[in-house]
Amino acid sequence: MKKAKLFVDGASRGNPGHAGFGYILKIETQTIEGWGYIGVATNNVAEYKALIEGLKKALSLNVEEIEIFSDSQLVVKQLKGEYKVKKKHLKPLFAEAKKLLKNFKKATIFHIERHQNKEADTLANLGIDLALQEAGRSLSG
Repeated sequence: MKKAKLFVDGASRGNPGHAGFGYILKIETQTIEGWGYIGVATNNVAEYKALIEGLKKALSLNVEEIEIFSDSQLVVKQLKGEYKVKKKHLKPLFAEAKKLLKNFKKATIFHIERHQNKEADTLANLGIDLALQEAGRSLSG
């Protein structure tokens, strides 16, 4: 059975502002990194996007059991059913994450402190930085 650990983080500069996501997927001895830019969004949207993209990657690699680590208390508690999803713009993201989670034989999610999630945070910010650099090049070129 293929097992993995997934570390996810989202970043938003301005909240809402330029936003990106990052994830680190660890499968046995393999480490896969992913990041991207999602436009102008809130930090919570970016956090969900990181989770969704990381789960999609894990499923594409036939992961069956996954442990997820996030420093977003909101996302973790919403997925555990401890908090209700009140914001309309988060409801579709929550639904998509729940749908993806059902594809795993076992999925657990844990809240970790920010300092334990620095690598995923770096990737989330990289997604923003690369997009802004590219935008700057297209404006000046």
